[in-house]
Amino acid sequence: MISRRALLAGGGVALSQTLQAGPAAADTSLAALAAAKGLVFGSAAASYELRDGDFTALLPRQVAQVASEYEMNRKILEPNRGAYDFSGLDKLFAFASRNGLSLRGTPLVWYAVNPAWLADALAAKRDARLMTGHIEKVMRRYRLRSVDVVNEAIAPDGNGLRPSLWLSAFGPSYVDMAFHAARAADPSALLVYNDWGCEQGAAQNDRFRAATLRFLDGLLARRVPIDALGLQGHLAAFGPHVDQRKLRAFLREIEARGLQILITELDVEDSGGPSDAAARDRTVADEARRFLDVVLDSRATRGLLTWGLSDRYLDPPDDWKLKMIGWKGRKLPYDRRLQRKPLWDAIAASLMARRVAY
Repeated sequence: MISRRALLAGGGVALSQTLQAGPAAADTSLAALAAAKGLVFGSAAASYELRDGDFTALLPRQVAQVASEYEMNRKILEPNRGAYDFSGLDKLFAFASRNGLSLRGTPLVWYAVNPAWLADALAAKRDARLMTGHIEKVMRRYRLRSVDVVNEAIAPDGNGLRPSLWLSAFGPSYVDMAFHAARAADPSALLVYNDWGCEQGAAQNDRFRAATLRFLDGLLARRVPIDALGLQGHLAAFGPHVDQRKLRAFLREIEARGLQILITELDVEDSGGPSDAAARDRTVADEARRFLDVVLDSRATRGLLTWGLSDRYLDPPDDWKLKMIGWKGRKLPYDRRLQRKPLWDAIAASLMARRVAY
């Protein structure tokens, strides 16, 4: 198993007061609840999870779409120049296709998790094919319903674009190049710009939201073929909370620009909370509901994906003190025994409360 961490560098009403999922949600799936409101529900997954028979029985019952957790990262796909290894991604996407699930890809172009040879190749020759050729190869191999064409290009402090080998090689135009190559490779795929930092209410988040709107305005003004903004939705139960007012205003700006919205990587970090799992679960669910009630209320929102379906595959904590006490993270809808948690109920309640459907 490849570690996630090795590869990845407001207000609100309490869930206990608002949860209305009840029996209607008890005998159905999140995919069905989402579909009833014109949404797709999905989850990231990895090929190693398919060795778990209990999990492979659960996944297609609950989701309508599967996203690649890490096996579309360039470092995994092309460890040596020109020598692609699609074995993991083929297994994951073949399982999804056999079970009638649509496919979501992430990411095509990212500042992180690139093979060591790529920086040297770009330094030797600033050949756009080093990026566009990769995009074409991946998108012509798989029929993707949606794909993160560029991931996390904006600097976290909102001050311009994040430094990257792509920015060094091609300047800001690399983003445009990537989207045009993706559209040429597959005219039907939903092309997404994906990022985090728009959810909370701190001054840094304000700057990031403003920077995101400027970034999107530039793409649209240049007629770059972007279809949607991906909100990763990495939340913190015991950290900075979602600011519902600011998030709602931001989403209205996205709607006004004619872009769709996807929640692409929802999970709720529970570190910093009490050792009591039930108490942590309640707070995780509350924070998710605070986020989802706003985003699912937007007419532009078309999909909701979690960054994994079960806690069974979470990495152990980095903090040695937590390791000493046997801390187990609980930030996804199902626990390690594949039992539903309050987060599942929060997602179900928010889906059922959505006022718009298509």
